[in-house]
Amino acid sequence: MSKQPVGRLDEESDETAIADYLQGNPDFFERHATLLTKLKLPHNRGSSAISLVERQVAALRDKNEKLEARLRELIEVARGNDVLAAKIHRLACRLVRAEDASGVMDALEASLREDFGASEWLLLVVTEGESALSKLNSRHLRILRTGAAELKMFETLFESGRPRCGQIRDSQRDYLFGAGTIEIGSATLVPLGNKAVGKQSGAALLAIGSPDAERFHPTMSTEFLARIGELVSEAIGAA
Repeated sequence: MSKQPVGRLDEESDETAIADYLQGNPDFFERHATLLTKLKLPHNRGSSAISLVERQVAALRDKNEKLEARLRELIEVARGNDVLAAKIHRLACRLVRAEDASGVMDALEASLREDFGASEWLLLVVTEGESALSKLNSRHLRILRTGAAELKMFETLFESGRPRCGQIRDSQRDYLFGAGTIEIGSATLVPLGNKAVGKQSGAALLAIGSPDAERFHPTMSTEFLARIGELVSEAIGAA
């Protein structure tokens, strides 16, 4: 019966044992430093072989580059959030200074146009009776009575109570922004809730449209849109 040569590693268990030993003794190569220069590994970017030390350095360099890329991404997100927070703060200041319903609409129009670049938007308010808003004449405002048939197309939106972004149904787009007159590639619909009409059992909706199909997309965060909705809801309810 032939004997297995000394040092020959044919069994997977032997390799596992060595791997376990090295993992449990991370200082092994410190005690056997010369091995680091003798061990050779295939280079994953070419055909030449490199030492274990060079391989470790390359691996650390790749890891560092990935971490730096992730850090840059997080910094860009943080900067973007700071910019959005500043815009929302200016909107809040404008709404606080508004003295009546007309002032609220003017503040909202100025903020959406100047800070958010939104020229196509509509505030849809559902009410049972007369209100300060119903006396205003603005292309950005539409008043509906409770139970109006047009509300059916927004039923699920009001039930969810959460902003929705992306493509909207043709019927919704045509009703909110006009049929065949305005090119709307994407939109966001922000339900405002009952506070927007005081004690009356209605609701309200802020719709913002853009000709850019990628401006509002389903995967974008809606946290800041929800905050805008809360601000507008409170302002209109107090007007």
